[in-house]
Amino acid sequence: MKNHLLICYIYALRSSFPPSEHEKKYLMSMWNILRRKLSELVEAKSVLRDHIPVIRRFTGGGTVIVDNGTIFVTLICNKDAVPNVQPFPRPIMSWSGLLYDKVFARIADFNLRENDYAFGDRKFGGNAQSITKNRWIHHTSFLWDYEVKNMSYLKLPAKVPKYRLTRGHTDFICRMKEHMPRSEFIERTIKAVGDEFSVSPVSLESINIDSASEYVHTTKLLTEHEIREASVLQT
Repeated sequence: MKNHLLICYIYALRSSFPPSEHEKKYLMSMWNILRRKLSELVEAKSVLRDHIPVIRRFTGGGTVIVDNGTIFVTLICNKDAVPNVQPFPRPIMSWSGLLYDKVFARIADFNLRENDYAFGDRKFGGNAQSITKNRWIHHTSFLWDYEVKNMSYLKLPAKVPKYRLTRGHTDFICRMKEHMPRSEFIERTIKAVGDEFSVSPVSLESINIDSASEYVHTTKLLTEHEIREASVLQT
């Protein structure tokens, strides 16, 4: 079991969309779940106007703004590595909730609300999963910090968790940095994972990926044409 804490979207974009120095400062990415209409998820005209990259990820979950204030935690597990957890969304979600109970012990009012991590009734972590026969991935985007104005790129989703009620984005979410230091969060997360698995730090550069390996690329950077088509539907 290897644990990586990565700014995933920057790595993904650099492989096919190298950012300029200006873009490195302001670059954001919105990850969109597969098979949903883009026009129902983002304000496409604003996205086009401000040149915001949009990435459609291969896992489920909602649509999120990603920038330097986002922390990603990804757990990739063989089914047998967590023998008491059935490889289905709810059991995995319950297991991860118990893991983060350790991370956020005595921090605010942490709880698993439906599929979200929240302090009280304010969401700060969104989750997504992909499950195959013998392996699953569970990853979380944590809102360490965010720019309020950037939330205007997101539309209110048609389906929302019950505890959200009719709240807009800024009334529904909160910043992790108001509850604990970033370094403490990372240390606690590594320790909590270490209670379950043997953990060794590994740098991204040290991972040897066979260039001849074949795999299907299902995460996609949307084209300007695709975003423009979505904007037409919003007129």
